Amino acid sequence: MTKETIFNLAERIGAGSMISSSEKTEIGFAAAKAMVCLVTLFTAMPAFARSASPLAAARTACFVGSKVTIDQQIGGCTAVIAAKGARTKDRAGAYLIRGADYLTRNDLDNAIADFSELIRIDPQSGGAFANRGEAWRRKGDLGLAIADLTHAIALRPRGSIAWFNRGIAYSDKGDPDHAIADYNQAIALNPKFALAYFNRGTNWRKQGHDTPAFDDLNTSIRLDPNYVAAYSNRARLLRDHGKIESALADFDQSLRLDPENYRDAYTRGNIHFDRHDYARALSDYDQTIRVRPDHADALNTRCLTKAVLGRPREGLEDCEASLRLKAGDAYTLDSRGLCYLKLGEFDMAIDDFTAALNVNPKIANALYGRGLAKRKQGDASGADSDLAAARAVYADIAKEFWHYGIE
Repeated sequence: MTKETIFNLAERIGAGSMISSSEKTEIGFAAAKAMVCLVTLFTAMPAFARSASPLAAARTACFVGSKVTIDQQIGGCTAVIAAKGARTKDRAGAYLIRGADYLTRNDLDNAIADFSELIRIDPQSGGAFANRGEAWRRKGDLGLAIADLTHAIALRPRGSIAWFNRGIAYSDKGDPDHAIADYNQAIALNPKFALAYFNRGTNWRKQGHDTPAFDDLNTSIRLDPNYVAAYSNRARLLRDHGKIESALADFDQSLRLDPENYRDAYTRGNIHFDRHDYARALSDYDQTIRVRPDHADALNTRCLTKAVLGRPREGLEDCEASLRLKAGDAYTLDSRGLCYLKLGEFDMAIDDFTAALNVNPKIANALYGRGLAKRKQGDASGADSDLAAARAVYADIAKEFWHYGIE
């Protein structure tokens, strides 16, 4: 097996074992996919490596990682590096593999140290520069990341992973134009690179170009029908374009593939709530909170949903939990006010609605809810003033409260 063949094989292995460091915003378009380029510089294991000597066992643990744990592989590579008389080629391979293991664990300083040592041994190692560049990116040093990845590309311009990872670094830097250019190169080199289409689509979306974003997400899903993040982001695009049924279908698929995806459960719950399908909304908020009990926004929306469904006493418990996590949050105070309004505790309701409005005077629900509470207390003038102010913010607020079971 030639060195070039091994490089290509390792690159495909790296693509299949990508490490994700994805962070989704509310609209779901801040995703980054990290790739470890596992490039081996040693030849196939000779027959004597299968003997029982300590060095042979260490080489086996280091170089045949599929049969050992990551700790055993790191230990084996460490032994190879420390062994007297170890071949330079084996030491280089051990530094690369151990560095990749450290990178897998997000042990970035040790990963950088190993890739730096490999570069000292072999300054032409494109894999060392590519992987060290990814480690620098994860540490947040985008200048060093881009420099290393640029060097890796210069050493091996047909390696799609270095282009791909540099695209991520440019995206992290807030430079979507350069990111898209690098993803274009990665896709030209590997037209079946589903992650590259996904990330290019993300950057198209950042620039407000939704049509190519749709196209790239569609291609990503066609190439990898089990790619959860692609369904998630396409669902948000569809939602933003008013294609709610299609958006729900994509959220359903993402959650079938990954039931622990609390972000999608929460977002799908919000869609159900907006459609007045409160039972399904509650189910999604339950799912979100099961995975993330400290999700303050989900606790707030579950509080509101329980109030709407006629369970305001239970709702209060969720609002209290949410306020412990986000003290003074206007929207949670508004939800708690609705619970008190449903319970007929009008003074408490007015206090919460007023507290919410002190933070944000334009919350239509709080204005309308306070107006209704004042009306219940016989304050007709105060009620009329609040109700009119609510309608000025949101003309259909009365219809919304009708769905809440309050008129």
